[in-house]
Amino acid sequence: MENSLQEKVFVIAGGSKGIGLELVRRLSEAGGTVHVYSRTVGDLTADDQAIHHACDFGDDEFELSDLPEQIHGVAYCPGTINLRSFRGLKLEDFRYDFEINLMGAVKFLKACMTGLKKGADTEPSSVVLFSTIAVGKGLSMHASIAAAKGAVEGLTRSLAAEWAPRIRVNCVAPALTETPLSENFFSTDEKRAAMAAKYPLGRTGQPSDIAGMAKFLLGPENSWITGQVIGVDGGMSQLGT
Repeated sequence: MENSLQEKVFVIAGGSKGIGLELVRRLSEAGGTVHVYSRTVGDLTADDQAIHHACDFGDDEFELSDLPEQIHGVAYCPGTINLRSFRGLKLEDFRYDFEINLMGAVKFLKACMTGLKKGADTEPSSVVLFSTIAVGKGLSMHASIAAAKGAVEGLTRSLAAEWAPRIRVNCVAPALTETPLSENFFSTDEKRAAMAAKYPLGRTGQPSDIAGMAKFLLGPENSWITGQVIGVDGGMSQLGT
């Protein structure tokens, strides 16, 4: 693969599993230097060539130590899947989803902001956040996560306006993707088939589907895209089955 991101520095929050891990691998393969902040090394290996820093985004007082001085792109990947009826959701569930999905992203971006500005000397640096199809398409049992991710979409647009033209900010909105976080939905062949049947393209998402879009948004080849929420969802948000 061509090293299109040679000499670029990236900081990925939650990059040791699932979508974040796939993104780390793609950035590394393209020549980028990748710093990963996550609780554990997870599924990262020496072949991934990432620099791991221990950080628990579930901790209210988490700190990002040893951030690079110059940063060309960041992605905040931690998230939650808390699917219950509104009646079954407690206030603590809403607070937890809000803390992980929105406030974690806010604290992460505040820590990275100076580095992102320094990384924008010759071309805009880039931020990628993650939402969910459930914000734009009403889905039952999604009240807490849709509310939290809706706030992430609002943050995306606001920061894109505030940080232009030096920093681009975009958001990827996936549908159900097969990751460790969603493994309960894929625990049997019957469940897997039932989920796949809901999508016009006949399957649920893979980490590579989402990471591919995130890598594109972090790269310099799309320097005229900012403030966008881009659905990667097998057609579910726009098409009937």
